[in-house]
Amino acid sequence: MMIVSIVFVLGGSLGMLLYGMKMMSDGIQKGAGNTLRSVLGFMTGNRFFAVLTGLLVTAIVQSSGAATVMVVSFVNAGIMSLEQSAGVIFGANIGTTATAWIVSLFGFNFKISAVALPVFGIGYLLTAVKRLKAGNLGEGLMGFALLFLGLDFLSSAIPRPGAENAAFLSTFSSLGALGLPVGIFAGLLFTMLIHSSSAMTAVIITLAYNGLLTWEFSAAMVLGSNIGSTADAVLASLGTKVNARRAALIHVLFNVTGTILAALFFRPLLALVDYITPGTVEDTITNHIAMLHTVFNLLCTLLFLPFTRQIAALTERLIKPREGEIPTEYRLPFFDSGLKENTAAQVIRAEKEIADMADLVMGMFARIRKGFDDRSERFITEHLDALLAAEDYADQMKEELSAFLVQCLAVSGNIKAQDHIRVLLRVVDDLESMSDDCYSVAALLRRSIDKKMIFDPEDVERLHPYTDLAEQFLVFVREHINKRLSPEEFQAASALEDQIDAFRKQLKKVARKRLEKGADVKTELLYLDLVRNIEKIGDRAFSISEALAEMR
Repeated sequence: MMIVSIVFVLGGSLGMLLYGMKMMSDGIQKGAGNTLRSVLGFMTGNRFFAVLTGLLVTAIVQSSGAATVMVVSFVNAGIMSLEQSAGVIFGANIGTTATAWIVSLFGFNFKISAVALPVFGIGYLLTAVKRLKAGNLGEGLMGFALLFLGLDFLSSAIPRPGAENAAFLSTFSSLGALGLPVGIFAGLLFTMLIHSSSAMTAVIITLAYNGLLTWEFSAAMVLGSNIGSTADAVLASLGTKVNARRAALIHVLFNVTGTILAALFFRPLLALVDYITPGTVEDTITNHIAMLHTVFNLLCTLLFLPFTRQIAALTERLIKPREGEIPTEYRLPFFDSGLKENTAAQVIRAEKEIADMADLVMGMFARIRKGFDDRSERFITEHLDALLAAEDYADQMKEELSAFLVQCLAVSGNIKAQDHIRVLLRVVDDLESMSDDCYSVAALLRRSIDKKMIFDPEDVERLHPYTDLAEQFLVFVREHINKRLSPEEFQAASALEDQIDAFRKQLKKVARKRLEKGADVKTELLYLDLVRNIEKIGDRAFSISEALAEMR
């Protein structure tokens, strides 16, 4: 019966500790959430500032999981780059050690539970009195009180070691070399179950303080809890965009690799912690565990911080976009070798990217054609966000490719090569304009759906051969992209342009006749806007054809 009683008290104490930590974290995040999001959202490219931001935010909200999930959401929204997220994640791992120090320094040295109850009462008063408008602060104080009450109950529920449980303690000490992997696995498993490495570290410190865990086994569990803490980031990344999944992978790689290295140098790591922590392990084991947690994360950050760009590149290789998925960020760095002969290789690299840009535009046009076939809410749900993402990505491609080609132009000493690069710059500009036109068509289709505009079935049918011609022109451009057009090929492009113009005039003439007969003005004007924007896509395709015909 005593064992059953202890188990129930332990369960209740742990539940109170976890709920208190969640309540405190939620209260702080709701109270300072906008400020924290602003800090994270306006990150610069400075990796050291990113680490500091992650550290401070995590120390404030008392949850590296919450900070990392926030980072994943920002990367998913395109607010933060993948490389910036790495620094914030590294800092979050350091910030999470604050809980261990709070528990170590204040959890056992004096009766904090004596002030926890009054703090809980003050917190409840702040939440109950609405006029004070301090409900979030009150929730944070109540969570703080519950956290330490749970810690006090947990400590009281665990019997101090004596002759009767010496055999239990010897189980851990007699594991020898096996104790390290067992401890790491135990820390990993329990952290995944309770979804908080901070809470797990508090439990480990409490167990060690009561003599139920040895110094070595406690250290191993702390290392394992760092791997277990990645579970929340992985769960948060499910169903997100590719860069958000890569940000979660950075968290996993950082913690797993760091733990493996710490396990390989386990004895030297313990010796270092023992050397810099005042007092013996027996007298100050709580401080030793907190110091281990801090030293581990600091060393890992110092080791990996210089390689944030390489780590981000590694995740890009490991996690590829899903079929049809548009990444949130485009980068095309220029590496100047100082050799003019290398310009040709750089231009070939740019041409490959231009071909990808043409594919992107073709994908956008294929999506808007589905809107002509099915003008319903399904088109908005399935395609509009993807079209917006593609249009934004095309803008980034234009900016990066243009800068890249201008640098190629600067280092090239060949007049023919320079003329070729200028043609490519013109093609990039036209492709980006095409992406704008595609999204404009999508926006018009959405407006017609939202306003429940009804087009005559014959009018819709007339649009199909018109869009067929535009798509045919896009296919022609893609097949000849980056190549010089022969006179015969340019003549074919001119014929397509003439057909689109003639079709546009015919459709406009029919729409004007309907207006004269009293058709709905808004519907007919929107129809004309659709016709005009499709024609613009044809104009851009002809402009590219002209540029390719001039290519040397």
